[in-house]
Parts: sequence; C-alpha cells; structure tokens
Amino acid sequence: MPDIYLPIIFIILLLHYAYFLIGILTGLKRLEYNNVPKTNNEFISIIIPFRNESDNILKSLKSIEGLNYPKDKFEVIYVNDSSDDDSFQKISTINKSGNIKVLSVPDNFSANAHKKRAVRFGIENSKGSIIFTTDADCVHQSDWLANMMNCFDENTGFVSGPVEFYDGKTKWENIQKLEFAGLVLAGAGLIGKNRPIICNAANIAYRKKAFEVVNGFNDNMSLSSGDDEFLMQKIWKETSYKVKFCMNRDAVVKTDTNKTVGQFYNQRKRWASKGLFYTDKLLVFKLILIFFFYAGLFAMPFLAAFVSIKYLLIFVVSILVKYSLEYKIVSTGSRLLFSNDMLKNFYLAEILQVPYIIIAGISGLFGNFTWKERKVKR
Repeated sequence: MPDIYLPIIFIILLLHYAYFLIGILTGLKRLEYNNVPKTNNEFISIIIPFRNESDNILKSLKSIEGLNYPKDKFEVIYVNDSSDDDSFQKISTINKSGNIKVLSVPDNFSANAHKKRAVRFGIENSKGSIIFTTDADCVHQSDWLANMMNCFDENTGFVSGPVEFYDGKTKWENIQKLEFAGLVLAGAGLIGKNRPIICNAANIAYRKKAFEVVNGFNDNMSLSSGDDEFLMQKIWKETSYKVKFCMNRDAVVKTDTNKTVGQFYNQRKRWASKGLFYTDKLLVFKLILIFFFYAGLFAMPFLAAFVSIKYLLIFVVSILVKYSLEYKIVSTGSRLLFSNDMLKNFYLAEILQVPYIIIAGISGLFGNFTWKERKVKR
C-alpha cells in the first residue's frame, strides 16, 4: 500500500470514531431525568434467571422483597438454569413473599440457548403485561421498580436501565467500575440519539406484547447471549414502540465486578461474540471501523518508530480526541447517574482499554468462552 493511503485511512477512522462519540454525548444531553411518579396499573412480571448463584441468591431475594411497590401489582419468577450448586435449594426452601415463585427450566427446553431459554421459560409462565429482567447477582434499590415504570406509557415498548459495579477494594476493580460505566453511558447516549445498540440485561423492561410481535428470541436462540440487545434492536426497528433509557439514580442496579482477569476476559469475549450477528449490517460495518480505529492506535507507535514520524502526529491527535470526548461522556454521565470519584482512574483505564478491545474483539470472533462454570459456544 502506498505510504499516502495508510495515514488517510487512519484519519478517516479517527473522524468516524469522533462522530460516534459526539453522537453519544449529544444523546446523553437529550435524555430527560425521569423522576415524575406515574400511576400505572399494569401488572409486572420480574424474571430472574440464575445459575450457580449460591453466594448471591439470598441477597437478591432480600433486595427484591424490599421493593417499594404494591405487592399485588407484580410477581417475581426466579428461573433455575441447570444450577449444579445449592442455589436452587436455597431460594426454594426459604420463606418468601407470596408473589415470588421459583421454577426450573426443563432439560429439553431449548437446551443450547442457556440464559435466553430461562428468560423465555419465565415469560411463558408469567402473568404480567410488562416484563422486567435482571440478574441474580444484582441488588436493587427500593424504588427501582417504580422509577423504571415511570418511563412507561402506552407508546413505550422497551426501557433500558442503568447498571453499576460496586466500589472495589482494588485498583483493578475500580478500573472495571469506570469502564463498565462508560459502556452503560454509551448505550444511554445511543438511545437518546434514537439509535439503540447496547443495553444490559441486568436492568431492562419491555412490553410482553412487543416481545411477542417481534417473535422474542426465536431468530437467535442458537446464540448463547443477546437476550437484551437483539430484543431491543428488534423492538426499535420492527415496531412503532419507543425505546427509552431510565435516567434516574434511584433506578441504578448494582452488581459485583469480575474478581479475576480471566472472568473479565470471558465476560467481554461473550459480549463481543454477538456483534457480528446484529441484523443491521451497516451497524456491523460501523463497529468494525471502530475496531480498526483501536487496532490503528496500537499499530501507529510502531509505524512511527520504523516507517515515518508522521504516524506519531496522527497517533497523538487520535489519543487527544479520544481522551477528551470519552472524558466528557463519562463526566457528564457520572454527574447524572454515578459518582465523579470513578474519574480518578480515567487515564489508566484508557491505556488498558486499547489492548483489551483488540483482544476481546478478535477472541469474540471464535465465540467460545466459559461462563458460570459452563463452556459455551456462540
């Protein structure tokens, strides 16, 4: 490739990524802080799939039973997804509210779909017109359900809620907290821009009717992940329902960070593995361009050292643009949802982000990972 073309490619990738980040920032500023209570008489079903959550299942139950919402207006369905520890026994035998039940997915029920089969089994056994899904390793604030429901009107089909990692005891855990907040804020900004792409199944809600209209998970039951993003994208694209983000601190769901690098790697690999299966091929192309932008950040210092010093200039400009826009996104979102304390780890997190995006992106192409003591194929 002639030497003039590669710098131009790097500049185009930078401009594309800057445009992407500006879109997220613009979308964040469009989101309304939702704190106006609404009267909503629709019945709610909260689906909580779990597998091997012995350490977390009773903490989840305690937070669910502490919800400040009329018990006659919602039910909770814990769905056991082939646990081989004592989590099913713990949640089944403990005394709990009458609106909480525990089910187990039959072995022959969509065996390869894993979490999605548990969610679908829960939905098929639910009574609610509004479906909430969350995870068994999450803890919810008392007004979580009420604040998420404040986002619903008759034209709303899907609501994505905020998720946050707990403060960690180590630098590694606090870097994860910041990085995860960035992902949540990116998803929020894209929804604010009316271009929903990413969300987190630890805190989402949708109309059962919308789920049925787009045939739920039927077109991606062979994939082990995607019970959140694929569904959100389909409801946005294939129906007239609105997709919203719940911009409210009291709707934040909290969960633990990954304790090891291996757990973090497998989680991010699992998330990356579904990107190529988005039905919007233009979106897939844009995500590939972002991946190549990150690959370029890794390559440019070597090109500057061995080919031409001009690559160093492009690298410096790229880093400055990336850092400034991403800092603005995280600081804006932290002010609205999270804590500004996490920003103290920003620059270290930025340095680590480049290699992890490249590694997770490449590894995700192969689609095999370990999650919840289960070896999973995409």
